[in-house]
Amino acid sequence: MKIYGIKNCDKCREAAKALGGFEIIDIRKLPLSSEMLTRVVERFGDDAVNKRSTTWRTLEESERMRPALDLLADHPTLLKRPLIETPKGELFSGWSKEVKQALLP
Repeated sequence: MKIYGIKNCDKCREAAKALGGFEIIDIRKLPLSSEMLTRVVERFGDDAVNKRSTTWRTLEESERMRPALDLLADHPTLLKRPLIETPKGELFSGWSKEVKQALLP
């Protein structure tokens, strides 16, 4: 299982611990590939963008109107975290009750 996020993000650390201590792939140091970004946006659409983040709040309105794929490519920290990829290639976004139910035994 892969967990993409930011090392100091509480939700990412909580997910990594609950899922068995998987290492968090820090998207600041290793941004998602264009192929992965495309998969994420195809799966989650505009919900892939964390509109409650500090990065979002600093963007001008014209920047916010850009497509999610472009925003995430230019601003990796806008990704809703954690992004979890299972060994089967399934993608989960966030650490909600529904995600926990789907991934935890």
